[in-house]
Amino acid sequence: MASSRFLFLHVLVILFSLAGMALSDLSADFYDDVCPEALPTIKRVVEDAVRQERRMGASLLRLHFHDCFVNGCDASILLDQTDTIDSEKTSRANNNSARGFEVIDRVKSEVDKVCGRSVVSCADILAVAARDSVVALHGPTWEVELGRRDSTTASRTTADNDIPTPLMDLPALIDNFKKQGLDEEDLVSLSGGHTLGFAQCFTFRNRIYNETNNIDSTFASQRQANCPRSGGDSNLASLDPTPALFDSKYFSNLVSKKGLLHSDQALFSGGKTDELVKTYSTNLRTFSKDFAESMIKMGNIKPLTGSQGQIRVDCRKVN
Repeated sequence: MASSRFLFLHVLVILFSLAGMALSDLSADFYDDVCPEALPTIKRVVEDAVRQERRMGASLLRLHFHDCFVNGCDASILLDQTDTIDSEKTSRANNNSARGFEVIDRVKSEVDKVCGRSVVSCADILAVAARDSVVALHGPTWEVELGRRDSTTASRTTADNDIPTPLMDLPALIDNFKKQGLDEEDLVSLSGGHTLGFAQCFTFRNRIYNETNNIDSTFASQRQANCPRSGGDSNLASLDPTPALFDSKYFSNLVSKKGLLHSDQALFSGGKTDELVKTYSTNLRTFSKDFAESMIKMGNIKPLTGSQGQIRVDCRKVN
């Protein structure tokens, strides 16, 4: 009986060890030995890009988000269209919208140069570039776990189905994030990424012309000045009053019924996320902490590790 119990415990230890290995495939020090200059190089190139164009920080953050929501954080969003690749760049959420690809190309080139070979994945570059962009715009930092590998496929159909749309209401947003293993706090904190950047007119036209219950009328009129009922689809409006500064004004806007997108205002519309929005609107420290934790969580969505996938030489195409 004692030996059976010992064997059972031994098997449990092995199982827990294997589970731990699975959970620790990604690690913050993944490149410390193989290329210690990798992360400082990514930071330098990203900071330079954001210095040249402040909007680029939001664009790089968005690339990582849209990558992770489509079959995991595997750099599938970077693959160009070919006979065998159904590029996610042409999906509804990304077509004529996703940007920053040239910056990622520049990062990859510089990193491969300092490393002497292609050892840093495009998926890891996206994750680190997102963090460094937020920091460059005075947001929080966090330890990015590394070791992702790059996909050899892409899926425009999955991108169309899984990237949340600006027309979603709260239940649809909660379901969308839940599908990725993210909860309601993650939904609200990650939506706070809209403290940075801009949106195109076609994404908020219906809100400023046809919604009346949950929108400030003066705000709607101001946005209508640069977003006509027809035409001007690509005209830009900032997602909050300070689009190049990581702050809590995005949430203050929601409390004041000035969310630009329907999906933004859905977070403060009499539903279960109202209280968290209120908390973030007056507490930047809490928002920053939760945002960083949710970014780590999102960055761990279904990564390819070990012998899965590949390390692309060119982020735009499969080796």
